[in-house]
Amino acid sequence: MPDTDALAAASEPAAPPVPRPWWHPRRLLRGRLRPVVAAAVAGVLAGTGVTAWQTGTGPFAESGNHCWGAFGESELKTLFGGSAEVTATELPIWQDKRGFDGPTGTCRLTSASSKLTVRLHTLDATYAATGPWADEFLGPRLTPLGGGLLGMASDTRAWLAVPDGCLGAPDEFEGSTVVDIARGAHDPDGDVVTEWRAVLARGVVRLINHVLADQGCDGTVADPVKGMPAPPEHSDEEPDALCGVKGLRLPGKREYEDYRPLVTRGEGPVRTCDRGRSSRPSLRLMTVTDPRLAQIFGDLARNGGTRLRHARGDGSIRPDLGIFQAECQTGDVTFLVKSDDGERADDVAALLPDFVAAEADRIGCGTIRVSLP
Repeated sequence: MPDTDALAAASEPAAPPVPRPWWHPRRLLRGRLRPVVAAAVAGVLAGTGVTAWQTGTGPFAESGNHCWGAFGESELKTLFGGSAEVTATELPIWQDKRGFDGPTGTCRLTSASSKLTVRLHTLDATYAATGPWADEFLGPRLTPLGGGLLGMASDTRAWLAVPDGCLGAPDEFEGSTVVDIARGAHDPDGDVVTEWRAVLARGVVRLINHVLADQGCDGTVADPVKGMPAPPEHSDEEPDALCGVKGLRLPGKREYEDYRPLVTRGEGPVRTCDRGRSSRPSLRLMTVTDPRLAQIFGDLARNGGTRLRHARGDGSIRPDLGIFQAECQTGDVTFLVKSDDGERADDVAALLPDFVAAEADRIGCGTIRVSLP
């Protein structure tokens, strides 16, 4: 088993967001000033471009260490469970000089038997909410890190957001900047090995603390592992409590489906339930309660299909997806019902209103009744 004591660290800072100017390409692309004007502005900005991340300064400049200086020999042994020879391929971290786009970088660590991919990037509505990132890094196998941290971990995936104060808080056009680690293929079915979960959780904490130190930010993030609950397990569900949501059931008269759902365990930024036994669950129900994470689903809620209008928020529905984003006391919350086999349009349509109502009540968001067109 890995030496989990080799990756540990400590707390969190705060600063105002940096708003995008009206001429920034992302603002133009979201409005009515589309292709021609946006292309012209992007052309003007090209060349003012990006800069290496604090080149020559800070912990990311440490020589002999991998992944921008974060992982030395002892950390690599922990990450790979022994003394295997590890090779690294990494792209340096780059950031827009003007600060309009978050930093980005990739590091791949490979041994004879395993591979880890480490990334620093900014979550956005284009890729994070609709692509494989949400499928893999918000799945129910991951456990929230707790302690107010925006992050989660399992034995094959882990992620953690840079505290808002260091790089500026996310604005309405993109989400938080995160570090994530992927170890091997995404495994939605096997039991979570807590020792490896601890290794990846401490790995993302170590990386985040390097970001904080390199950017001159105060504080460090503490080791979250001891406070994490036991990993989730597949469990039976009652016919009238789909995914453990009381009163929620599949429509029509049907035999009880023998799926044993997997549900996120512990308090955190998201509660996800997957039903099915494949890497693409037949049905996913998800409630995103952290506004910093819910933010990346805003475009999908407004433009994902047939529009759903409500005094408390926005939503949309299509055959494979129903989504609603509500304004709650704590900020935006996203409710999502997703079918990955493309053949459950009736289930998506039937479940979304009841799911939104039940979950809004559970999290203290009040009474929300969504009507479908």
